[in-house]
Amino acid sequence: MPTDTGPPVYAALDLGTNNCRLLVATPLSRGFRVIDSFSRMVRLGEGLASTGRLCEAAMERALDALAVCADRLARRPTRRFRAVATEACRKASNGARFLARVREATGIDFEVIGPREEAELAVESCASLLAGPEHRALLFDIGGGSTELAWLRARRRGEPPSEVIGYASIPMGVVTLAERWGERAFTCDGFAAMVEDAVAAFRPFDEIHRIGDEIGRGGVRLIGTSGTVTTLAGVALGLPRYSRALIDGHTLTGAEADDALAALCALGRPGLAQHPCVGPGRVEFVLPGCAVFAAIRRLWPAARVTVADRGLREGMLIRLMRADRGRWNGRADRPRPAPAARPPAA
Repeated sequence: MPTDTGPPVYAALDLGTNNCRLLVATPLSRGFRVIDSFSRMVRLGEGLASTGRLCEAAMERALDALAVCADRLARRPTRRFRAVATEACRKASNGARFLARVREATGIDFEVIGPREEAELAVESCASLLAGPEHRALLFDIGGGSTELAWLRARRRGEPPSEVIGYASIPMGVVTLAERWGERAFTCDGFAAMVEDAVAAFRPFDEIHRIGDEIGRGGVRLIGTSGTVTTLAGVALGLPRYSRALIDGHTLTGAEADDALAALCALGRPGLAQHPCVGPGRVEFVLPGCAVFAAIRRLWPAARVTVADRGLREGMLIRLMRADRGRWNGRADRPRPAPAARPPAA
């Protein structure tokens, strides 16, 4: 039941090709305070590249995770709630039918967003990291089914928000590459071939925006928001276990990023499974992600790489809270149930 005390609660849910992620938060004068979160690898895009459809096992995994999300949402009435689905549901011929099934089973009404909004939400989440000496930034998000690129006019302190100059969604992610290359991804030849494929896929974006030329003149920074980049940061920092507090917002030199990439690639399957920043559940996706990162570094060898452990959920929360700014002034307000979220159907 709603209560009459406390700040309003906001929630954002992101259903991607590989992961299902929920974030629940209350607003602060700057940013927000997370009061609940949930993340589970569901591999919704399993087999999608070869069949064009979501398979039954993948849909069941996603439904199980979404039932957990619905239960958590039911415990906290929210002022605003948004749920988005990305590449897997955009691409699958049965994506709309699956989301109708989700709505029937959990009450969660998903919105399938396009690549541009996906890139804009990633930029929104990373806005606080964009202030710096560089006048341009290339933001990249290595996802499960695609890699999003956003070429930005970066803001300096005290200036208006960053402007998206151009964006692209490249249908190449860690799940699609892992399925295509399999065990070959763990060989030197296979890894090199993945890198070449990624370079070829990204090159048209560079030819349009001449990012490599801008990097040659200086004043460009890379910003990465994905499990691949946060893993590389954990390796570069020599962390005994993953720590978001130490990684989010950390900036690596280009040399540090390249050294961490080489260290991960040298581990092989057994070493990756034992690494505290990887673990057995993510082994098959690490080297495909590293291949995409290696292609980005080859085309765009910027001097600095900023690491962001944030993404669509954070971008959605920021937008939801901004929409209410002015209506909520810090006083207690009565939260309202999210209209699309209810406990799972019996």
